[in-house]
Amino acid sequence: MIRSHTAVLAWSVARAVMALVILAAIIAQLAKSVGTAIELERDVATTIANFFSFFTILSNTLAGIVLLWAALWHLTRGRPRGARIEPPGLALALACASTYMIVTGVVYNVLLRNIVLPQGSEPVWWSNEVLHLVGPLFLLADVLVGPLRRALPWRTLWAVVAFPIVWVVYTMVRGPLTTNPVSGDLFWYPYPFLNPNNDGGWPSVIAYVVGIAVAILAVAAFVVWWGRRRGLVPDAEPPREAVAEPAA
Repeated sequence: MIRSHTAVLAWSVARAVMALVILAAIIAQLAKSVGTAIELERDVATTIANFFSFFTILSNTLAGIVLLWAALWHLTRGRPRGARIEPPGLALALACASTYMIVTGVVYNVLLRNIVLPQGSEPVWWSNEVLHLVGPLFLLADVLVGPLRRALPWRTLWAVVAFPIVWVVYTMVRGPLTTNPVSGDLFWYPYPFLNPNNDGGWPSVIAYVVGIAVAILAVAAFVVWWGRRRGLVPDAEPPREAVAEPAA
């Protein structure tokens, strides 16, 4: 784990840069999606709602915000001179963002990378790589070497897996209530393996959901375990240097 002043500064700057790159990639992809919808006279409101229904977009948005938060905290309050370990809220947010991004990278590159998309739905190439490869790899590195990490209790796992559960419920309820603006089908699901109208039906969807749930739990357990192994606990927090009183 990074602790030296120079290394903490460098990693904090890297976090800030990565956050801005991720957010720029999201904006670029959103602009492309909205522009295509307008050009092809598709429903723009539905296009935007669908865009922010992708787990990838939600995970990357969270990652961008949390990385900026972490960078600003380390640069202003977490410097090694009188350094403090990151606050519990930031530590939990980093654990969540890291878990979701790592799972996003694995699922996309294993299940989705070679799927042919409908014409007009192709992603911006650099944005796609940032959201599905570069960002997840950076968050994995952040778990492994991020500075001044707080060791989290095992009950954190429940908080980490809560959002994916809510997202799956939202996706499966919204799917049959949404008309696909591209194909005109009377349903829309962000990923083909969640679409019960495809070959395999509900048994296939349930199998994928269970498999991904296990993957999320496993990654979350790894993130928490590694943090407990390498991170700092509050009682081990480095003492802050006393401020010298000016001479009378």
